[in-house]
Amino acid sequence: MLKYLIEKEFKQFFRNSFLPRIVIAMPFVATVIFPMVANYDVNNINLSIVDSDKSSYSSQLVRKVESSGYFRITDVSSTYDEALRSIELNESDVILEIPNGFEVDLVKEKETEVLISANTVNGTKGGLGSAYLSSIVADFNSQIRSELMQVTNGTLVPSFEIVPLYKFNPRLIYKLFMIPAIMIMILALVGGFLPALNIVGEKESGTIEQMNVTPVRKIHFILAKLIPYWVAGFVVLTIAFLAAWAFYGFLPVGSFLTLYLFTSLFILAISGFGLVISNYANTIQQAIFMIFFFVMTFIFMSGLYTPVASMPDWAQWLSTISPLKYIIQVFRLVYLKGSAVSDLIIPFFALTGFAIFFNGWAILSYSKKN
Repeated sequence: MLKYLIEKEFKQFFRNSFLPRIVIAMPFVATVIFPMVANYDVNNINLSIVDSDKSSYSSQLVRKVESSGYFRITDVSSTYDEALRSIELNESDVILEIPNGFEVDLVKEKETEVLISANTVNGTKGGLGSAYLSSIVADFNSQIRSELMQVTNGTLVPSFEIVPLYKFNPRLIYKLFMIPAIMIMILALVGGFLPALNIVGEKESGTIEQMNVTPVRKIHFILAKLIPYWVAGFVVLTIAFLAAWAFYGFLPVGSFLTLYLFTSLFILAISGFGLVISNYANTIQQAIFMIFFFVMTFIFMSGLYTPVASMPDWAQWLSTISPLKYIIQVFRLVYLKGSAVSDLIIPFFALTGFAIFFNGWAILSYSKKN
């Protein structure tokens, strides 16, 4: 009986020409385009320079800022008020003002000041731009102090250089952090939305009545609904893997088998949840709004965009009910760190629990009575 039910579901899936296209096109387009958009790296910050000193040291500082790669000098003003005007016209994001007597104060007084003003309407851009610029100025300061001490004393001043070592993502490329999470987001949309529209779609078309009068057991009925979307989830994931490799050269440090193992649990969990929604909804519109609310909540509570540890305590507790939190953690650890199943015991049991709970709920909530 189960064999024929599964055959029916696959035929129903491919009869709708739109669904196979979504399963193929959506992960490909999302994996290629979304990492370019969902990027917290701040580059090409528009900088306004006010160089009132026009000395060799001020010129060195300007060249050092420009060569960092983070800033574009879009305005050179003679006064701070003129530079502020460029901020108001949205032509600049940050102002660097080098005061008159900058070089003289450095040489004679061994200290001086510069002014950094940032437009923080965009808090992320303004904050990071100020931090980048402050770091460059601090590095320039250390370089000049070292030179002046050597000239003054006539001897080589002992010094050391701090070279940071970044593990697992040495170049701090934000795309590599986002790509695994975007794969899961697509899986959640496909594995959550399509099952949520399945049973309720049969309710609206009236075909569910024919199924209800058959001796089909509820567990077989739910399994037959799950398996096609379980297979579709693997197709979605494989396409996403190929797109990430082809366009970004991004391959997991760990094993693909580990990723597929945890994906199988996640698809069962999110598809089971979709079937629960479908059981309770009376119309397709109800199902769409319900699954949209829950999936979006799961996504924002999962740590996809912001770390869970940065959330308030109540939000961190609430995030434990999001299956996406655990599967995103798995994908990032396997892709970037090479973690094995033995390192991922907590996500394994969490996803297994979600799969059992949601599918059990789907079986119990499905009623063959009118």
